[in-house]
Amino acid sequence: MKNTAPHYLKHQFLIAMPHMADPNFAQALIYLVEHNDQGAMGLVVNRPSGLDLAEVIEQLRPDTPPASARHAVPIYTGGPVQTDRGFVLHPSGPHFQATLELGELSLSTSQDSLFAIADGEGPSRCLIALGYAGWEAGQLEAELIQNTWLTCPADLDILFDAPADQRLEAAAARLGINLSLLTSQAGHA
Repeated sequence: MKNTAPHYLKHQFLIAMPHMADPNFAQALIYLVEHNDQGAMGLVVNRPSGLDLAEVIEQLRPDTPPASARHAVPIYTGGPVQTDRGFVLHPSGPHFQATLELGELSLSTSQDSLFAIADGEGPSRCLIALGYAGWEAGQLEAELIQNTWLTCPADLDILFDAPADQRLEAAAARLGINLSLLTSQAGHA
């Protein structure tokens, strides 16, 4: 009997194909936080917003300057949904007021995670994003069938250590693919 169980992509990278037309996702690398029969949620991890943690902390705690040199942590544009909401992706361990355990990673959404990072008491590796990418039930699966995305297991070194402008190519290289050699024309065999 054939296994027809769905294949969910939690803790995978979505790599935008060169023909991606949606400007929110063209040349995007997305870390999938969740993917199930209800839909999917992820963070674009290769688009610095131009803001850094010091600017955010200054708005949240105007009377207390950040104590750590880590206050220059870049803030990423995580996606087009709820762009005023912050997400901190970090290795599991520190638990903040609002933290979702994802296995080897955690996703925190409370201000105490930002304060801990700014004060040098938070996780040493983190990615901070405003907004997220979301898909309704079946939507991501349809996009995968249309060859809009490539997928590969998430790599924490790419996620946290690679320069933002090199993350997409680094993830594709894990699959042995050079994106610049792929045509921007969609096709089906």
